[in-house]
Amino acid sequence: MEFNNNIPIYIQVMEKIKQDIVSGKLKSGGKMPSSRDYSGLLGINFNTVARVYREMETEGILFTKRGLGTFITESPELIDSLRHEMAKKQIEAFINGMKQIGFTKKDMIKFIEMEFNNQERNE
Repeated sequence: MEFNNNIPIYIQVMEKIKQDIVSGKLKSGGKMPSSRDYSGLLGINFNTVARVYREMETEGILFTKRGLGTFITESPELIDSLRHEMAKKQIEAFINGMKQIGFTKKDMIKFIEMEFNNQERNE
């Protein structure tokens, strides 16, 4: 994983885990690697991963079973809410960016349809 120097690493790791959960790459109820293993995998400090796990436990996304490890929520409602929240952020960034370059709502919709059709043809 490559990190952006302008955003704290723990936030970037949290976002990546959330993305992997909503995309299905990480399964509901699945076990997360230990903090030590995950820190080694990402090449970051153990304390950073411990903070990520703590923060995500506070959000209810992860939970710990004492002596067994850290696991991903089994709540489909929470995962759907997370997916919706992430999609909303993407849409807000898109809309704001398009407005900055002069696109109207109608222009944006037309552009999305055109690009979506282009991608479908290329698949």
